[in-house]
Amino acid sequence: MKQKLLTGLSLLFGLLLINGGLNKFFNYMPVPENLPEELVKDSTALMEIAWLMPLIGFAEVLGGILIIFPKTRALGALVIFPVMVGVLLTHLLVEPTGLPIALVIWAILLWIIYENRKKYLPMVS
Repeated sequence: MKQKLLTGLSLLFGLLLINGGLNKFFNYMPVPENLPEELVKDSTALMEIAWLMPLIGFAEVLGGILIIFPKTRALGALVIFPVMVGVLLTHLLVEPTGLPIALVIWAILLWIIYENRKKYLPMVS
């Protein structure tokens, strides 16, 4: 049962990441009009670096695909971890209204990392 739940959550998490990554390339989701000024400034600054948003989008798509499949889930968690740090810091420091969702997504990521902890041991030993 636990494994089925993790697989289902990983599938949803992976699809969420793929959607977010593809949106960075194709801009098909509208940007809300009432964003805080600081968030708009931060987003504009990120877009000033021409290669950064495509890199983040690529990491999201790749990480999402890897997380969907159990055999590559541990690698996907490592690929997406830096992006998720940015998401968490953005919601903690700039736009706290999205923090509950970010924390749920972080809980899924941490569960994936915990369940794959034995795969990471060779990297730290």
